[in-house]
Amino acid sequence: MFLDLSGIKILIVEDDEIVSDLIQWRLKEMGYGNYEVAMTGEDGVLAVGKYLPDLVLMDITLPGEIDGIEAVHQIKKVYPDIPVIYLSSHMEDEIISRAIETKPSGYITKPFEDFELKMAIKIALNK
Repeated sequence: MFLDLSGIKILIVEDDEIVSDLIQWRLKEMGYGNYEVAMTGEDGVLAVGKYLPDLVLMDITLPGEIDGIEAVHQIKKVYPDIPVIYLSSHMEDEIISRAIETKPSGYITKPFEDFELKMAIKIALNK
């Protein structure tokens, strides 16, 4: 059965333009054509309220007053049902413990393969 993925709204919160562009390209290749980008945790929180995405791809280390984990805490207070997948190069126990507290739908370490991203998105959207 063919599922039209172009209507799925994905918010990418990533401060590295090269990584952001790569994620956008990968999403487009997978059939997801509806995405927005924010570059700070604060902008990510605001973008969720404006864009109401079906899924958030969140980097953890972001410029500004709040990191990605704190941004997800704030998002989940208002929109607890929006799934979040962390995309991060951090694998330290303390950071992973903080991330787990937000009940994410996934955690992918950078650099990641297309298959990892594709599967994580499918699982998160089908929970």
